[in-house]
Amino acid sequence: MPALVKLGRFAAAMLTDAMTAYANGDDHQALEVWGRDKELDKMYTELFRELLAYMMQDARRISVSTHMLFMARDIERAGDRATNIAEIVRYLVSGKMPEEIRPKADATRSIPFPKAS
Repeated sequence: MPALVKLGRFAAAMLTDAMTAYANGDDHQALEVWGRDKELDKMYTELFRELLAYMMQDARRISVSTHMLFMARDIERAGDRATNIAEIVRYLVSGKMPEEIRPKADATRSIPFPKAS
């Protein structure tokens, strides 16, 4: 599933960049990583929707799709951890907690479940 691979690469890049920001004490790079959380959430939501549609097309796909959903959720959480690292870097560099509220775009809790035909 290409979308799952894309999500994984995106989250891994966030983690790499967050750790680089930490190693260099780079507040600007940390802020950039922090801002990518919203894009990660959007990607996760789209993948979630895609997998739900895939399962509804054929019940035999439910098991494998459910495992993919678990993987996607874990990858999204890894990206959230990178965002947490970025917040810590910003605190270490500036001595202040970020005043901004982290942007969220994970809409999986509000996706309506289609009625059975």
